[in-house]
Amino acid sequence: MTSESAYHHFTQVDIRVGTVLAAEPFPKARKPAWKLSIDLGDEIGVKRSSAQITALYTPQDLVGRQVMCAVNLGPRQIGPFISEVLTLGVADENGAIVLLQPERPVPNGQKMF
Repeated sequence: MTSESAYHHFTQVDIRVGTVLAAEPFPKARKPAWKLSIDLGDEIGVKRSSAQITALYTPQDLVGRQVMCAVNLGPRQIGPFISEVLTLGVADENGAIVLLQPERPVPNGQKMF
């Protein structure tokens, strides 16, 4: 793959910032997860996401927090739940997921570039 082709593939993923409005337990998930409702701005609206971030975050920690989400990957069935966006994070040294977020508040729906 050429660097031009790799760049093109990267630009096809639509990554936006949103604010977590609600977080609740997801006991039917195979791996521990929270069900999130995320406000991704007027253009996209509120979307739901299943996030395996229970090791470092409680629902109370999450509400009001801005997070980065891939919004154009399509819905994914996770047990009885439809996850509409992928909430992004990276693993720490113990394998726990640390959320990706802007370093200061920005308007919901802003696109990463």
